Amino acid sequence: MTEHNKPTLEVCLSPALLHLYDVKNSIVVIIDVLRATSTICTALYNGAAKIIPVASVEECVSIGRQLGAITAGERDGKIAEGLLHGNSPFEYPRDFIENKTIVLTTTNGTKLLHMAKDAIQIITGSFPNISAVCDYLVAQQQNVILGCAAWKDRVNMEDTLFAGAVVSRIKSHFHMNCDSALAAETLYNTAKPDVYKFMQGASHFQRLAKFGLEKDIRYCLTPDGANVLPLLKNGELIVG
Repeated sequence: MTEHNKPTLEVCLSPALLHLYDVKNSIVVIIDVLRATSTICTALYNGAAKIIPVASVEECVSIGRQLGAITAGERDGKIAEGLLHGNSPFEYPRDFIENKTIVLTTTNGTKLLHMAKDAIQIITGSFPNISAVCDYLVAQQQNVILGCAAWKDRVNMEDTLFAGAVVSRIKSHFHMNCDSALAAETLYNTAKPDVYKFMQGASHFQRLAKFGLEKDIRYCLTPDGANVLPLLKNGELIVG
């Protein structure tokens, strides 16, 4: 395959930039490393039946009530008022979550999921499932947009680093003409020797560390702890 026949690989650093990308003709990977997409793959890895991502807390409560599901989510790093569970991967061990449905709302990640709804396929990615994500993207041979959830539309470190890690693994299979993909990969290569240490200067690290969540952060930055592929089908995230 010549370089030009290869599918394209692009990185969108913020939901505010998504309208500049050809979502309809791409697979979109939703990236919200701290902590939505890390928690999604962990809950599915531990046997959750499905996860229903919703935009608002009200919707989360009402759908949860209808389905008798677990309602979960955060606003600004804390459990959202009115919900029983938060956004920590450690809240969803197998003995709690197996065969159950979660309705999930987050500050940034679920919003981006809904914005990307016209994509060929939507999957979610984070370090705990990086190998599953990369294997899937290479196998599909479709255009890819790595979509960072960011923080309230501002570019953030952890999602950019994950996008860069994916780019560094799979770029030989794609045509890449995207400065943000290049920037993300360069940043990741700088951070790679110790991603956790590199992240300590980042705003979201400091936000979560204030709540004593360093253990969450370390888990969310560690590859392949929950190596399954969450796929969005009919508005529900299931294991692909």
